[in-house]
Amino acid sequence: MNQRLLEWLKPERIEVDIVRVDELEETGVQESELDEMWSYVGKKTNPRWLWHAIDRLTGQVLAYAFGRRKDEVFLKLKKLLESFGIKRYCTDGWGACERHLPVELHEIGKRKTQRIERKHLKLRTRIKRLTRKTICFSKTEEMHDLVIGLFINRYEFGVRI
Repeated sequence: MNQRLLEWLKPERIEVDIVRVDELEETGVQESELDEMWSYVGKKTNPRWLWHAIDRLTGQVLAYAFGRRKDEVFLKLKKLLESFGIKRYCTDGWGACERHLPVELHEIGKRKTQRIERKHLKLRTRIKRLTRKTICFSKTEEMHDLVIGLFINRYEFGVRI
């Protein structure tokens, strides 16, 4: 225990929630961050977007989808997230999110999307075809989605393929 910290803190101002781990699993994901990340296939006039969601508590990727920056791709991701029982969605306010998420479950702002933005940076530094100025790029959408999907499956889900 950090005795100096305990002396500095005022106990009357501290709130503690004790929850059993098995109760957390039953209740679902409390908060999720959703965001999209731009890249391209072949040339910059052919954009490709990675839409994904993470659990704010653990940082674990919950689901991802590829496509254009359109509502149907967001709806595909939303359908993948239904089984997680998410209580609150945190986004940066992109129109598809505002149109398709219930207002009472949706929180807009950059403050609660920092962790997913950090995931974007990690992806961009590890996968050359995602960096903005590069000579390494995908020639087909299938290959683009496959490479990024394999990376996410390996490093986020621990699936060796």
